[in-house]
Amino acid sequence: MLVACATAVFAPVLSPFDPLELQNGKEFVPPGARFWLGTDNVGRDILSRILYGGRVSLYVGLMAVMVGNTLGSLAGLVSGYIGGMLDTTLQRLIDAVMAFPLLVLALTIVAVLGPSVNNVVAAISVILFPQAARVIRSTVLSIKENPYIDAAKAIGAGQMRIMFIHILPQCMAPYIVLASIAVGWAIVVEASISFLGAGPPPPTPTWGGMLSGAARLYGETAPWMVIFPGMAISLAVFGFNLLGDALRDALDPRLRGTE
Repeated sequence: MLVACATAVFAPVLSPFDPLELQNGKEFVPPGARFWLGTDNVGRDILSRILYGGRVSLYVGLMAVMVGNTLGSLAGLVSGYIGGMLDTTLQRLIDAVMAFPLLVLALTIVAVLGPSVNNVVAAISVILFPQAARVIRSTVLSIKENPYIDAAKAIGAGQMRIMFIHILPQCMAPYIVLASIAVGWAIVVEASISFLGAGPPPPTPTWGGMLSGAARLYGETAPWMVIFPGMAISLAVFGFNLLGDALRDALDPRLRGTE
């Protein structure tokens, strides 16, 4: 995970070639000493495009999680604590959103807004919102029954103070775990959207975009055009999932064998 982030940040330094540079006579060059991961059908260096594509994928994943998970968590906090009609209405809206296949919903949003990086972020944020709201709401429902919440009410603490001072800090552990796992999932969704042609428009390098178009046509004659972008997606998602599992083990006392 750290390697993926580092290579994305330092892509301009690490890339041996311009990811958009068309090199005449260098089409379909297999991996070798000059082109470590080979070139594509128009002579662009695969390694450089993977490095720059990582910037797009990580940006989309991190921004979507930051927006979708944060807004969903705040909605879950308010819904779980206030309860009543507000809670019922919000949960029915979440049920309605979750009734749609998530990838189809994301594709629909991108189709309406138009293909761009920020629109992909918005689409993924929408489909991350319900899960975050549900997880945090269930946590809040448990926390607000604790005696110290009753004590805070007894001394005159207002609802805003109780929610954001006494309850919200207790929700940070599930929020962090949920966010770390959601980044990997968001990367897969971004790659799927780009693969289907609804992501950032060419020639922007994206991992999903590298797997579509020419890669599907020349996958048999130039398999490196498919193998290496696919490996990049798999390793990035695997790294973030491992991070999520490690954070869950570290932040959940029950998994450490303590109360």
